[in-house]
Amino acid sequence: MQIDDNCETLNSNSIDEIMISHQEYNDILNIQQNILEMLGSHSNAADILSKLCTLAESLLPNSVASVMLIDKTTGLMSVVSAPSVPQVGHDALANLKPGPAGGSCGNAVFHNEPQFVQDTYSDDRWSNLRQVAYDFNLCSCWSMPIRDKDKNAIGSFALSSFEHRLPADFHKKLLQTAASIVSIVLKNQDFEKRLNLFSTAAQNATEGMLITDKNNKIVEVNETFEKIYGYKENEVLNQNPKIFASGHNNKKFYKKMWESLHKQNRWSGEIINNRADGSEITQWMSITTIRDKNNVIENYLAVFSDLTELKNTQLQIEYMAFHDSLTKLHNKTYLEKVLSSGELHTLLLLNINNFSYINTAYGFEVGDKLLIEISKILKNNFNINNIFRINSDEFVLLFNGEKSITDSVLDIQNYFYNMTIDIESISINVSFTYGGAVGNKDLLQNGALALKQAKENGKNHLHIFNKNVDNISHLGRKTFIASNNLLHTALEKNRVIPYFQGIYDNKNQRITKYESLVRIIQDDKVISPYHFLEPARLSGLLPEITKIMIEKSFEVMSKNSYSFSINITEDDLSRNYLIDYLKEKSSKYYIEPNRLILEILEGVSSTGKHSNIEQLTELKALGYNLAIDDFGAEYSNFERVLDLDIDFLKIDAKYIKDIDKNPKSYEIARAISFFAKNANIPCVAEFVHNESVQNIIKDLGIDYSQGYYFSEPSPLPK
Repeated sequence: MQIDDNCETLNSNSIDEIMISHQEYNDILNIQQNILEMLGSHSNAADILSKLCTLAESLLPNSVASVMLIDKTTGLMSVVSAPSVPQVGHDALANLKPGPAGGSCGNAVFHNEPQFVQDTYSDDRWSNLRQVAYDFNLCSCWSMPIRDKDKNAIGSFALSSFEHRLPADFHKKLLQTAASIVSIVLKNQDFEKRLNLFSTAAQNATEGMLITDKNNKIVEVNETFEKIYGYKENEVLNQNPKIFASGHNNKKFYKKMWESLHKQNRWSGEIINNRADGSEITQWMSITTIRDKNNVIENYLAVFSDLTELKNTQLQIEYMAFHDSLTKLHNKTYLEKVLSSGELHTLLLLNINNFSYINTAYGFEVGDKLLIEISKILKNNFNINNIFRINSDEFVLLFNGEKSITDSVLDIQNYFYNMTIDIESISINVSFTYGGAVGNKDLLQNGALALKQAKENGKNHLHIFNKNVDNISHLGRKTFIASNNLLHTALEKNRVIPYFQGIYDNKNQRITKYESLVRIIQDDKVISPYHFLEPARLSGLLPEITKIMIEKSFEVMSKNSYSFSINITEDDLSRNYLIDYLKEKSSKYYIEPNRLILEILEGVSSTGKHSNIEQLTELKALGYNLAIDDFGAEYSNFERVLDLDIDFLKIDAKYIKDIDKNPKSYEIARAISFFAKNANIPCVAEFVHNESVQNIIKDLGIDYSQGYYFSEPSPLPK
């Protein structure tokens, strides 16, 4: 099987019925934490928006994210961030006028409402941008308005997909969250600009002001000073400014300030003072020494700006970046920061048993209150250096140095064993499954691996990480989960099906063949092989998928006379079942072998085992056709192609999709086409997605074209 590179229709007839999972909820929280951490670190706004786009894209495969904002002067929209979109794409969308035909983003701003376009090729909302959709293969586009403090639309956050599909509840929440984050980033950017403005204003005496004499006695203040400090003029005249001192700035601070005033006649910096009511005020202050014509000090002029609101906002952002909003405990971001020190720690990861059941049975409100109570108990009853909530139902206890994990678990188990937590007249018994690790490197990852092993052993178990046993890769964990949750369910419930994409004969100018492409149907959604082929390979399930594709494709194609192709892999050849299986199914469905084209990856043909080559040769002798798929992607062993007597060469899609713009792609495709003609092997170009590409394919004399320009994959050949 292969991942076809074109758009794929994603059905979603019951999106409103889909609930956001715990993992999806955590994915959105992770985005918020990443961005808030960057805000707390005062990262550049452009970098923050770029990071936001990249994080959003990671949650929707085959998509690109973008932020567009309105120019206040012209009222037109332009891209301000889209890291995965080339500059030509930015240029194509520059100066977009919001309106009913201005695409998803233009409509989102025009109507100040979210816009979810499933098919940009036909939807009227994309009338003015249809060519952009074709040129960049944008099949669907979901856009959420970005609003200012008055709820007016000032731009849009969008996810554009290379597949025709509508958003699930998770994607809508993702878009809404991202748009809100952009609003916060823009507001914070304004705050940062204000900080610079305050500094400049202070140096030019445009804010609060006081003047002292040469003995540093106050002789003059302005009205702004009175408003900020709450003192009347007569209350401060002839006083020393030290009456405002808060104690936050030490003697060393003031010593440096006076040294600067005497040597350089100027000082500026941040200082914390007290108002008349005792409350603190954070200021940016600029002090200038005023001398007479004889260079004798006469006065000191202090100009200051009130930064209290800005500093409080920054502190709030920093707090949000490092704390869990529900329990107020430190979060995963702060845990990673602590662990980055490289110091020796003992980490204990606790997973609440049956927490998803509690949420389902009693509701999320009860679940949230339970989490708050558990966090209080863990924080107040055990000798823990720090405690973190890192996921919806997971806590981390962190101890300095090396500590007995077993003893800590026994203490926790004994405490919770005979107690219940009462939430809204509901008594709940709480227990945990535990994963522990000790060290100064990869501690969180090791703890997670230990917890995974503990869960596999059963609830209430403890597993302590052992690097010689538990050190599996992150990819291994993900593929294990994916193969169990998606593949096994799909195979057990008969959800693996073929979709057929037509192959256009450039000489006869009609579709004469079809390729059978694997899909999974789940919850009325059509799932691309992008999501499951790699897990299938790692879990050894590719042959099972191939058998299903042969059976179901033969059944469909028995009702017509078209030739058709099915992908086979090295795993299929290694199992040594294809010859007998194909004979059986060909007989059952009356499919003549010459109708079937077996597409094999280039690597199989060039470096395959001797037994694999023998099988391919025997299949060829039985009348089945052979095609090299993705030719040019890997080894390009031309001699092996000739030895196998290949019937078709399929040029790798990466050389076709930009052949009209990329000279390198053009030359490679031309060379392959030239070789195929000389070897008398029909050639197929994949990913033919527009007229410009097709014209080049015809000029090169390539025999067949495959792609969305001629045919979209569908359950039946058409």
